[in-house]
Amino acid sequence: MLNSRWFLEQTTKDEGAFHSLKEIIYSGSSRYQRIDILRTGSYGKCLVLDGKMQSSEVDEFIYHEALVHPVLFLLKSPQKILIAGGGEGATAREALKHPSVSEVIIVDLDMELVNLSKKYLDEWHRGAFEDRRVKIFFEDARNFIQKAEKFDAVIIDLPEPAEDGPAVMLYTKEFYEGVYKCLGESGIAVTQATSAAVNNLKAFTAITNTIKQVFPVVRPYTVNVPSFFSPWGFVFMSKDKDLLDTVPKHFQTGLDNLKGSLRFYDYETHAGMFSLPKYLRDSIEKEERVITDSSPISFY
Repeated sequence: MLNSRWFLEQTTKDEGAFHSLKEIIYSGSSRYQRIDILRTGSYGKCLVLDGKMQSSEVDEFIYHEALVHPVLFLLKSPQKILIAGGGEGATAREALKHPSVSEVIIVDLDMELVNLSKKYLDEWHRGAFEDRRVKIFFEDARNFIQKAEKFDAVIIDLPEPAEDGPAVMLYTKEFYEGVYKCLGESGIAVTQATSAAVNNLKAFTAITNTIKQVFPVVRPYTVNVPSFFSPWGFVFMSKDKDLLDTVPKHFQTGLDNLKGSLRFYDYETHAGMFSLPKYLRDSIEKEERVITDSSPISFY
């Protein structure tokens, strides 16, 4: 909800957050979602989809570095990367820092969001859309994955699942089975997995348990993203590699070889991300729900 002074974001059915509103840079709707690009007092320029904060100028680096680098460092020499979603271009920006990467495919349903990101969110993409290694396809990521060739890594950077939202069918067991098939023999993937707040765990634990039905190695992890007002969940998934086997020497080599610096992620941060609190480990262990096409989940 917008007015002349404030942006009110309803984060759950019981909670919300007020942001002072300095400027409405863009406000409109595409075929798939409402898109607002705002300038707020605390977080600078922000991308808001369907009234929900997606990323902010001040802290987007935390989210995107945490999403991209754990999987790509583990691969050592990743080459072909598929990004499902990622219309702001920041996920591609981080992937392109790995010198071995030869191809980044972005699959986003919403052409208008990508075009608006190119125009208004240069702090996010920093020219990634113009990199010769990047190709963009405007179609449903699930359909693309079902017919795709093999990739070294799949990075799933989608909005939270919401009833009638564009991503609701991209958190199901059937979707993750498609991800498994489009990965190479040692391929790995990661997804953003919604809030990991103690009072709002239902989607995160269900997504984690659903992925466990498909992949033999599954590692949930969290980071604090201030503009989300919540610890944020991610889930790593692999056919055979385990992020917890990564050693400091391997990490330092990867960091030294990056084309560009990191502000959030290194080996010390990595260890903390995967050290989940007891209540969260217990909730994941007790979770029995499996998200399917016939029984999707809505975060809101």
